[in-house]
Amino acid sequence: MNKVTIIGAGSVGATIAYTVALQGQASEILMIDINNAKAEGEAMDIRQGSPYFSPVKITAGDYADAVDSDVVIITSGIPRKAGQSRLELAQTNVNVMKDIAQKITKYAPNAIFIIVSNPVDVMTYAFHKFSGVPENKIIGSGTTLDTARLRSRIGELYNVAQKNVHAYVFGEHGDSSFVTWSLANISNVPVDKYKDSVSNYMHECPELDKNDIEDYIRKSGGRIIERKGATFYAIAVSVCEILKALGKSIDTNMCVSTMMHGEYGVDDCCLSTLVSVGKDGITGKILVPLSDEEIALLQKSADSLKAVISSVDL
Repeated sequence: MNKVTIIGAGSVGATIAYTVALQGQASEILMIDINNAKAEGEAMDIRQGSPYFSPVKITAGDYADAVDSDVVIITSGIPRKAGQSRLELAQTNVNVMKDIAQKITKYAPNAIFIIVSNPVDVMTYAFHKFSGVPENKIIGSGTTLDTARLRSRIGELYNVAQKNVHAYVFGEHGDSSFVTWSLANISNVPVDKYKDSVSNYMHECPELDKNDIEDYIRKSGGRIIERKGATFYAIAVSVCEILKALGKSIDTNMCVSTMMHGEYGVDDCCLSTLVSVGKDGITGKILVPLSDEEIALLQKSADSLKAVISSVDL
């Protein structure tokens, strides 16, 4: 990746910039924030560590400086407070997104856009409506983070490397998300059967409590915010995983938020399902075989998001 522009230099945007630099995913990083001094300070702090990672030019600037950006990552908006749902942020952050979309597309019309601002599914939908950017170039971070939380939790439960866990969270990045348990496996063993498939287990192998795991995923963000004020490490790594996929000539399948056009009976709504991501952005959708119950949960999640969309001024 050549040039990455990050809009928003708060905790999430700054941590994404740091992670992009540390992983060597861009040769140039531009940070834009309404508080330019904050963006300058973050850029300077990261830049001063550059002798110890891959060479990178990192600066703070304005929208005009985003010319020739390959990827634009949008994190701006009012952050979620403890006890507040992501959807309660909707109208305020929709207004912010409208302003950003009009400004950034003037200077970087050919970039691929990763939307991170919450509520991310609503913001991704809003960016579609405001920007005029082709659909394949708009990606909401969606349940990439939820999926990481799921795999992390299952890995902890069975004391197995998280990379051996293959499981996904579909739907809204929020309260109506759900785990597609019919697809979940550990090294190709269905999670329901994993405990019984392991012989001579050296660690305690607990029962799989699906409700507890889903509760953990949905409430993790709020619990972290209660304890430290914000979440930013895991989302930064998750966004960089999307960025990594965009830099490859071979596609990567992941759960991100995209515009739906009748898949699983869901239309005119952005939410997360399994999608192929490559150097041109969204290259296709993977219509994995879901159970009837899972399809109903996806449609319920879509209805929840549509209710919010209909309540805001687009």
